[in-house]
Amino acid sequence: MRFYLSFFLACLPFSVLAGPATQGTKDPAALKAQLQDYYFDAARRGDVPMLEAFIEAGYFLDTHDNKGYTALILAAYHGQSAAVDRLLAAGADACAQDPRGNTALMGAIFKGEVQIARTLLATNCSPDQRNGAGQTAAMYAGLFKRVELLDALKAKGADLYAEDPLGNSAARLASGEIRTATPR
Repeated sequence: MRFYLSFFLACLPFSVLAGPATQGTKDPAALKAQLQDYYFDAARRGDVPMLEAFIEAGYFLDTHDNKGYTALILAAYHGQSAAVDRLLAAGADACAQDPRGNTALMGAIFKGEVQIARTLLATNCSPDQRNGAGQTAAMYAGLFKRVELLDALKAKGADLYAEDPLGNSAARLASGEIRTATPR
């Protein structure tokens, strides 16, 4: 299967350039969408051999799916540590964000994937990177009581007292104090 995928991936640009006469009935956009589906499904399932075929074929690792997730975000969220390791080793961007600004680290913390979160903490991303709601990974760790990750985030330089627009900080969330509206 891996050989066929590599061959298919290698030939795709030629079939697109060849024009309608040699393409048969396959639409290049449909082929691209099908490849993306295979890629993202492999990340969700932790299918490292399939991911390896994409990597060897030079597939762009930071492609976003139709919901805006990268393969690394999906692998982290679904607890696929071997896939996370392989994607990172191949150069996937650990700092990439989904449409709401969440990162693979935030997804791993949300799902309680502590080992994956530790792996992602070892990357060159800012520990204070914010999502669209102004929240940081440390705020996620505080909210979900991932104390061991709060310590690791602090060791990496995360500001546990930085606040989101509602006034929540990682320290405040860890203590159980959650603000849901701006005080008047």
